[in-house]
Amino acid sequence: MEGFAKECAVVTHYRLMNDPNGGGVIVDPDAKLEEELIIRPTSETIIWSTYKDWVQSYRDLPLLINQWANVVRWEMRTRLFLRTAEFLWQEGHTAHATKEEAIEETEKMLGVYATFVEDFMALPVIKGVKTASERFAGAVDTYCIETLMQDGKALQAGTSHFLGQNFAKAFDVKFSNKENQLEYVWATSWGVSTRLVGALVMAHSDDQGLILPPKIAPFQVVIVPIYKGDEQKALIDGKVKEISNELKAMGIRVKYDDNDNARPGWKFAEYEMKGVPVRLAIGARDLEKNVVEVARRDTKEKRVVPLEGIAQYVESLLAEIQIGMFDKAKAYQQEHITPTDSWEEFEKLLDEKGGFIAAHWDGTAETEEAIKEKTKATIRCIPLENKKEEGKCILTGKASKERVLFARAY
Repeated sequence: MEGFAKECAVVTHYRLMNDPNGGGVIVDPDAKLEEELIIRPTSETIIWSTYKDWVQSYRDLPLLINQWANVVRWEMRTRLFLRTAEFLWQEGHTAHATKEEAIEETEKMLGVYATFVEDFMALPVIKGVKTASERFAGAVDTYCIETLMQDGKALQAGTSHFLGQNFAKAFDVKFSNKENQLEYVWATSWGVSTRLVGALVMAHSDDQGLILPPKIAPFQVVIVPIYKGDEQKALIDGKVKEISNELKAMGIRVKYDDNDNARPGWKFAEYEMKGVPVRLAIGARDLEKNVVEVARRDTKEKRVVPLEGIAQYVESLLAEIQIGMFDKAKAYQQEHITPTDSWEEFEKLLDEKGGFIAAHWDGTAETEEAIKEKTKATIRCIPLENKKEEGKCILTGKASKERVLFARAY
């Protein structure tokens, strides 16, 4: 628990009482717990005390458990979605018979997270490993995916940890191998949290509101009617029903907003704020011309399109938006990965450009901490696809064999 000591919320008493001196609600001094309780900051301790009873033989392995759970961490300065005192996350905990299997699982889950964030959230990631100072407490290696927000700050979007046999030894989790010899299991843990919501908002949105990638938008298309009188509304309703059925048959999520209590202009602004990828607006004149106005949220481009083949057009447009959002974020990321060999330029880049700075580091925790104190920048990761390159540490001038990625981060 040493690695989480500063973040632990500790329960010392089990009851409150009214202050007899009129000071409000206070802790009941007679309700002190014999043993203090730490509210779950992470799940490894609970998981491994349980696995001890579940794992006996190599036949019980691998044990692969996935769960959603709330955890509590004592954040001095909270930030919505990114750092909150209590948050929901998805986490996995696995036990394996061999080191190789455990490492394979760790790397596989990093790939699963990277694929989800890139293919569904349209947000490019850099896959890497953390330094020893940034590693998860109790892990042998921490793999991560790092993303970049529009303000040039980095955000850790997910982690996958190779735990070696550390937790197995701490909780005495052994298994009988095929030779009937006792061994400690090899372990992994991995997780993503509601932080991904914060990443989505900050990476894509603008001053008018959310911009949601089509693959994860609750509604991919909203249809807004424009009419005067019940007769026009009835005609539009009939046509919209046809369009909606065609779109839904293709698996597209559609909402028809025929609410009479709001004007079309108000609806346009509302769905723009909510980030709905595509908006269709159709009025009586459009019906006469057999056309519909199509607006896309990401570029705000509007186009009048024939009603014939509209479902296929929208399907193609949604795919185009998904790719376009990723390409835009990827271009921003690439423009904000800057190599430097000068300390003066390093500081200037952090203050004026932001993003990831590729620089040499001498590999010591002391230098890493000194750079953090001077600039508030941390080593986000050592990229998995890093090329070896002889150089000198950005701060100390000592020898280095590769660059690492620094950034200021959330």
